Amino acid sequence: MASCKTVPVTGRRQLNLVPDAMIKALALTEYDSMVRHSATLSQNDERAQMVTRVGIKIQQAVTSYMQQNNMSKDLKNFAWEYNTINESTINAWCMPGGKVVVYTGLLPVTQNETALAIVMGHEIAHAIARHGNERMSQGLVVSLGGLVLQEALKEKKQETQALFLGLYMVGSNLAFSLPNSRMQESEADKLGLIFAAMAGYDPNEAIPFWQRMAAVSKNKVPEFLSTHPSDETRIKKLSALIPEVKEKYYHNN
Repeated sequence: MASCKTVPVTGRRQLNLVPDAMIKALALTEYDSMVRHSATLSQNDERAQMVTRVGIKIQQAVTSYMQQNNMSKDLKNFAWEYNTINESTINAWCMPGGKVVVYTGLLPVTQNETALAIVMGHEIAHAIARHGNERMSQGLVVSLGGLVLQEALKEKKQETQALFLGLYMVGSNLAFSLPNSRMQESEADKLGLIFAAMAGYDPNEAIPFWQRMAAVSKNKVPEFLSTHPSDETRIKKLSALIPEVKEKYYHNN
């Protein structure tokens, strides 16, 4: 029980074996190698400015939400940062500690700042909900042969690092615990929608955005083999969530 945490909003109990400080250190090392040395990092153009603007607004919403729910301590290891990478990849991600990256290839699909906020809210929600820690904890139990945490971190340092990379890097496709991954995606959808709404972005934009994502998706994998819910399932669940989220959290400033 001492290794369990509670996910904001849903109240679900989850396994978290890895200390937050260690997760942050791993994240910072990989973030530096990927972003700080990227030749395609976009810094001062309008796209990068928009990503930073949206990120700061969502960060403020997250801080407010966590304060209201007496969970501010969960943000103590966050050092927020937002970067835009000029590549055609249609993706975005947030590492533990608030390190956010958006690829410019996503922006033709988002089309507007509100849809970008929906995506960034979702990715940030994964970090707030400690989904990576949860899956890494599961991985320590499953793939490292049941070693206790101290032994895994000390004696299997290379394997532990590889596990972290498999969990957090773009395009990872770990084979274990796929149902939990789909559950985590739905959880991030809900929490991210709340954060975006609190930041002043209309949650209704989630539907046309995911419809656009469905249209550009290629080589779809059946939902039961995927770590993500199908586009149809995601849109259906979001449609049911939007009225409540809009009523409780959305204030158009």
